[in-house]
Amino acid sequence: MRLVVDLNRCQGYAQCAFLAPDVFVMHGEEGLLYHPEADEAQRGRLAQAAAACPVQAILVDKVDPPAEAVPDER
Repeated sequence: MRLVVDLNRCQGYAQCAFLAPDVFVMHGEEGLLYHPEADEAQRGRLAQAAAACPVQAILVDKVDPPAEAVPDER
């Protein structure tokens, strides 16, 4: 999974850091650090964190495997 946080929109409310502390960490009062490539096991927490963001600054996107990783069905 891939995460994108619009850091220009983020206001440092830290709801994401509370709901998914393995992915989001506050750095100081307003700085947010996050892991852009999150583990699929975190999907539920990340969905909650994105929904809880008061300014909707978090986008969670499932990344499809590269074409060479997809088994050939011939």
